[in-house]
Amino acid sequence: MISIKTLINLKGRSALVTGASGKLGLVISQTLAELGANIILHDLPGTPLLAVSDELIKTYGTKVAIHYCNFELQNEREEFIEVLNQKGQLDILVNNAAFVGTSDLMGWSVPFADQSLDTWRRAFEVNLTAAFHLCQGLASLLCSSGRGSIINIGSIYGEYGPDWGLYSGTTMSNPAAYSSSKGGLIQLTRWLATTMAPTVRVNSISPGGISRGQADAFVQRYEARTPLRRMATEDDFRGAVAFIASDMSAYMTGQNLLIDGGWGVW
Repeated sequence: MISIKTLINLKGRSALVTGASGKLGLVISQTLAELGANIILHDLPGTPLLAVSDELIKTYGTKVAIHYCNFELQNEREEFIEVLNQKGQLDILVNNAAFVGTSDLMGWSVPFADQSLDTWRRAFEVNLTAAFHLCQGLASLLCSSGRGSIINIGSIYGEYGPDWGLYSGTTMSNPAAYSSSKGGLIQLTRWLATTMAPTVRVNSISPGGISRGQADAFVQRYEARTPLRRMATEDDFRGAVAFIASDMSAYMTGQNLLIDGGWGVW
């Protein structure tokens, strides 16, 4: 009998977390480090990866490497992939980096008729094309691991259409490019699962709405529409990350795990 402690232990494994300086990226990195993995942190130039690295080393005593890369640029991704391949080990890849835009970004948080092709392309380049590029470019490392695991971070809006009533009277919105790119990422998960089997497992996690100081009206509507009657916190995803990254889920691939407080059951 294999113990749960043994199954969940990631000691000696190497994990890449993209978008690691964000709130969810930080929690993912902390979770993998706590389980014993060495962490490769990625994010945009100018993001506070050094602070994340210092915390992981101080708290968990893990080895940490830092890489900056703009995923909108193919040439930067190619250089990033080349550097990682030269390092010679990668067991876990978490495609967490995402283009989420802001309410003041032109052509983004606006009515459908005004959403721009430029922001559509930018979202797809980061949310879907970059994930494909990394999975392809790092496939040999993941295959040689013997325990390779890819975790793609999707969204409930990659599965469901938006409830526009949630956004009424706020500056928030739900751009087509975000939902469509996340839906593409979930389908890419399924495609990769059969393509990279049996040497690499590929699964996705689709978060529901995470509480981040949204307008009160939005939060109240969202919570009323969610069976667990609250929005998510980043800590709600620790268990799912630990499960999918480790041998706890050794017989699981091609799945999209919805962590949404029951949003999708209605």
